[in-house]
Amino acid sequence: MRLSDINLRDPYILPWQGRYYLYGTRAATCWGPADGFDAYVSADLERWSSPVEVFHNDGSFWADRNYWAPEVHRWRDAFYMLASFKAEGRCRGTAVLKAKDPLGPFVPWSAGPVTPPEWEALDGTLYVSPEGQPYMVFCHEWVQCGDGEVCAQQLTEDLRAAAGEPFLLFRGSSAPWAREVRHSSGRAGYVTDGPFLWRGEDGRLYCLWAGFSDEGYTEGLAVSQSGALQGPYAQLPPLFKKDGGHGMLFNTFGGRTLLTLHRPNTALQERPVLLPIAHDRKKHR
Repeated sequence: MRLSDINLRDPYILPWQGRYYLYGTRAATCWGPADGFDAYVSADLERWSSPVEVFHNDGSFWADRNYWAPEVHRWRDAFYMLASFKAEGRCRGTAVLKAKDPLGPFVPWSAGPVTPPEWEALDGTLYVSPEGQPYMVFCHEWVQCGDGEVCAQQLTEDLRAAAGEPFLLFRGSSAPWAREVRHSSGRAGYVTDGPFLWRGEDGRLYCLWAGFSDEGYTEGLAVSQSGALQGPYAQLPPLFKKDGGHGMLFNTFGGRTLLTLHRPNTALQERPVLLPIAHDRKKHR
């Protein structure tokens, strides 16, 4: 398969032992009932395997819809999947699953969502501080709070639960390019989703995130002015504005830095794309 054959949203690529593992939201079941996640495997980022199901709800899992944005991180001696889920009568939240292998099978690890149970929250990503402390960075969803937020909270060492209260990093309206959108319920607000933390070659801490601009779905970029997770954050020019977003960065085995995101942001047309990143230290000072 080629990337152009793969219909998924929210792509995430894990390089591991000479192979690239691609995860994402199944586009066909994104907005309704869902029961699992897949992975695709490649040695060269061009030819990909058929999908391998890495998590399947056998009926005992707490959520039955909106299975979104799986990320897989190596932590200690295992692989942890952070993904967002929803169920009737429960807020959307990011839960943690665990496996011994990038292809799973992943099994529930946290006791439900790790994000605050009373918050509509999504798109949790793992950040490890220079001191080795794990945090989850996630979004407080704009459909609940209006001006979407990017937040963080400390995790326990085993990634199984929150170890502190959430704190705000920035809001969607803080980006000069951000434009208000309107929900089907009639509510207007600023979208934030897909946060991803990256320590640049210049040593600075960057936060990728997605929202909407005049050109559609947009991959934004913020930088911590203190160099620490707590910020404060300054918004930089977007990385991509042509109706694509929910991106992440990774280093190839050949030493290149690539951005992957999905575009277009249209149901059943989404495809993962790979874009090279040029490091410009002067631009981000």
